[in-house]
Amino acid sequence: MDKEQKAIERLKTASEMSFEVYNKPLLITYSGGKDSDLLLLLADRSGIPYEVNHSHTTVDAPQTVYHVREKFKQLEDKGINCFIDYPYYKGKRTNMYDLIVQKKFPPTRLIRYCCEVLKEHSGDGRFICTGVRWAESRRRKDTRGIYEDFSPNRINNVILTNDNDDTRRLTESCFKRKKMVCNPIIDWETSEVYDYLEESHIKLNPLYSMGFSRVGCVGCPMVQRYHYRDFSFFPKYRDLYVKAFDKMLVARREAGLTESKFSLPWESGEDVMRWWIGYDHAQLTFDDLTEKAGY
Repeated sequence: MDKEQKAIERLKTASEMSFEVYNKPLLITYSGGKDSDLLLLLADRSGIPYEVNHSHTTVDAPQTVYHVREKFKQLEDKGINCFIDYPYYKGKRTNMYDLIVQKKFPPTRLIRYCCEVLKEHSGDGRFICTGVRWAESRRRKDTRGIYEDFSPNRINNVILTNDNDDTRRLTESCFKRKKMVCNPIIDWETSEVYDYLEESHIKLNPLYSMGFSRVGCVGCPMVQRYHYRDFSFFPKYRDLYVKAFDKMLVARREAGLTESKFSLPWESGEDVMRWWIGYDHAQLTFDDLTEKAGY
């Protein structure tokens, strides 16, 4: 069985399980990237009923925002239900910049509170389908499976990595779980994704033609080496981060927090930005930044 057919069979199985466990159609999570476009194409070719959602992070590039709008318009014209999840924190609508002020320190590779608030609650209480692929990182290869069950307590997560009888086991063990996940293209290589989409004449996010290999938040701390590129393309986003860092420093001083322990003389948002993108200090340890904030 080729990868296309494998992915379609996984989608069909997930669809059946979604109705059995949640009495709702499978929910396709759409980021605006190539993997999401492949996922939608395969879901359409599988013939299953499905819905689509997008997590609005508030720091997506304009090209991504417009690409998502265009894709959703196409889907809605076909009668497919699409909706956008907006981020909330402590019961109120938020965005990346306000979140930085409330948390009192920037998001980092080790403390990615931004992902938790802006993206990870999307699809709670549903069987969702993602475009996660092993080829994207070693960490995903080690920790992600084809079918997964995520409970509020990560210790109880179930990760299943083959296509044999795992679907039966998963269905039996997960009736009370909060979220279940299918990653139907998890074993696709990047070249296979591009080739399949090109052969199918699928319009991709314009960022790819601008030299971007992945689509995500502008200024993402997980891809620090690309900060310079991101902010050269989107300087207004950099300005918004600096303004948020300025407000963050005020909040830190009011809370009695100090940077002196690690010789981080943050006098302005620009100082924080230089540290954040690696000009002055590597992002190594955060005890002094977080201990008084309760982290």
